[in-house]
Amino acid sequence: MSTAVTRILGDLKTYGGLQGKDIANIVDVSTATVSRWSHGNGMPSLHTQTVIADLRYVVDRLSDFYTADETRLWLHSRHQQLGNQRAIDLINGDRTEEVLAVIERLEAGAYL
Repeated sequence: MSTAVTRILGDLKTYGGLQGKDIANIVDVSTATVSRWSHGNGMPSLHTQTVIADLRYVVDRLSDFYTADETRLWLHSRHQQLGNQRAIDLINGDRTEEVLAVIERLEAGAYL
């Protein structure tokens, strides 16, 4: 059974270079749980669905600049423009707008 969550998880793997364990760590569940969601078995909580959707949006935006492997590294790296925090932590903390602001600066060519 294909669900929206299944498709989003596939996109995160394809375009974001994220593995099941990456996604599991980001949303604080087991890799087995992510595997079940990937196969259409079970559904994450609404909060987790929101985090996953935000993550996909960020990955979509980053794909204009980076390969999947580079995107994965970007998400896991600390960034000075994010107060030396990692994008994945901000996304999980409902602070996706801060990450998107940095991406918008990338799009504008402003690397402050």
